[in-house]
Amino acid sequence: MKQEIKYLFVGLIILLEVNVTNAQDTAYLSLSNIFQTIETSYPEILMYEAKIKSIQAQSEGAKSWMPPTASFGLDRFPYDLMMLNSKEDPMNQAGLMLSAEQMIPNYSKLNAKQNYVNSLVNVQQNNAEWTKNVLRSNAKLFYYKRYVAEKKLKVIKENMDLLNLFISTAEERYKYNQSDLSTIYKAQAKLKELQNMQSMLLSEIAESNIGLNILMNLDLTTSFSIDTIIPFRNYETLVADTSALKRNDITSIESSIQSMKLNQLWMGSAKNPDFGVKVTHMQMFGMPNQFAVMGMLTIPIAPWSAKMYKSDVKSMGFEIEAMQKEKETMTLMAKQMIQMKLAMLKYEKEQLNNYENEIIPAYQKNMETSLLAYKQNTGSFFILLDAWDMLLMKQIEYLGKINNVLKLEAEYEYEIEKK
Repeated sequence: MKQEIKYLFVGLIILLEVNVTNAQDTAYLSLSNIFQTIETSYPEILMYEAKIKSIQAQSEGAKSWMPPTASFGLDRFPYDLMMLNSKEDPMNQAGLMLSAEQMIPNYSKLNAKQNYVNSLVNVQQNNAEWTKNVLRSNAKLFYYKRYVAEKKLKVIKENMDLLNLFISTAEERYKYNQSDLSTIYKAQAKLKELQNMQSMLLSEIAESNIGLNILMNLDLTTSFSIDTIIPFRNYETLVADTSALKRNDITSIESSIQSMKLNQLWMGSAKNPDFGVKVTHMQMFGMPNQFAVMGMLTIPIAPWSAKMYKSDVKSMGFEIEAMQKEKETMTLMAKQMIQMKLAMLKYEKEQLNNYENEIIPAYQKNMETSLLAYKQNTGSFFILLDAWDMLLMKQIEYLGKINNVLKLEAEYEYEIEKK
């Protein structure tokens, strides 16, 4: 028995060395490395950068005037063209007309328009930051899923080696009628179940790798290693202060409201008049050349035109009110989720501590006692196998609790927008 345990120990060391060698062949990525890559290469983030540049380009032309208008035409030409030969005829007033016209917009309108366009940058920036928060949260979930799956895979491999040792020992004892054949078959079935579980965990690791590579905009087959130890945070001891909650999705709503108010001001500035000037030169045939200069003024407050901007301003007011209610709803939901995550995290941590300090040590002692009894021929292989199975189950459940705690921490950080 001691010799077999020695061989098992040597085999585990060789397996560990192989894993370390494989890890050295791949790049190591921490969560901070992944976050940095996501924020500089994910297409949706780059999309927001392009939108911001688009708005900035639009702002540069927000104070532009309407283009000038030039015109040329024949003025007062008679149908009888023979009259053009008689310069003394007072009816001959034909000439060529050249004119140029320029509308001069009201500067209050231009300022209001530029302020509105500039405000759209803040909306897109907040949307971009919130998108980064969503992507970071997704990356954490993939990262933690792989982290726990690798822990489980290590436990499965160790228990497979241990179970193989148990089976070989039981088969030797069966020759001397010291072991039950049905229990050996059961142990062999358990071994196949572990192989299935191993395949499932490898699938979860592959799924996590694909998810992380997608988020980093890398080739799906890119391999890398991750942290082997991820410490917990003491969020469960916090008393959440949500009185001044600031999240980029909420500040995006605030920016949208501010932008809509500026848009409302721009709409309201339509009541201010615009100006224009028109210069006309008339090259006359039968009389001296003439010119004309005219100034123009729009009258938007006329009753039949005022409804246009007044209805827009009124409509935007209701839109702003609806947006404010949406912001209040989002704030309430965020506060609720923060409190819920902290409460759930507290009780998950309590269960985790129970597994770590009470449950697993008790099952470990149970298996050690069963192993000692089996070694001394005072216990059966069936009892040993059952003790081993229960310990393995609790170890897997313990790692599942670790996954739950890490997931809740990630969800809490998502709610408070923490990296």
